[in-house]
Amino acid sequence: MRAFFGVELPGHLADPIADVQATFDGVEGLRFVDPEQTHVTLKFLGEIGDGGDGDDQTEPALDDVIAAGERAVEAAGVDPFECTVEGLGVFPRLDYISVVWTGIDEGSAELTGLHEALEAETMALGVDPEDHEFTPHVTLARMNDARGKELVQRVVRERDPEIGRFTVEDVSLVTSTLTADGPEYETVASLPLG
Repeated sequence: MRAFFGVELPGHLADPIADVQATFDGVEGLRFVDPEQTHVTLKFLGEIGDGGDGDDQTEPALDDVIAAGERAVEAAGVDPFECTVEGLGVFPRLDYISVVWTGIDEGSAELTGLHEALEAETMALGVDPEDHEFTPHVTLARMNDARGKELVQRVVRERDPEIGRFTVEDVSLVTSTLTADGPEYETVASLPLG
């Protein structure tokens, strides 16, 4: 099963996120993330085993991943903290867009510390390290093709939305199942901070 460690956004931010997504209405080639399922990915793990007999022995087992997450949260030494969600950006760059996101201002240092601790612990399980610099963000949409690129560029340059704030109290281990309607997420473990 595909999995990642992340911070799930609370329900009160779903409407403000949907409002920001609406500024991209009519853009061809964009697939929007369900505002109810938004999150900050701290560490993408790829495939992990669920502990069943048919598991690929090269994949880290669920119990080992949870234990690594617990060690990482403890090593990071981060107490519950406030996050602000604001602004717009894209990956990898404005002239070639694959992801449209909103950023994290307050709280980014704590999220980065958690990411670094998770990276160290999961690498010890054989999970590949990230091949790019960690940027705390919430994915709003994925761009399938460049038909609407100019409109996305304009909105990202001109808008600086303030979406809201929330308290981060735990890190979640989430499984992701890819469907025709987009990914479906299920939280399988919650690791409290502090």
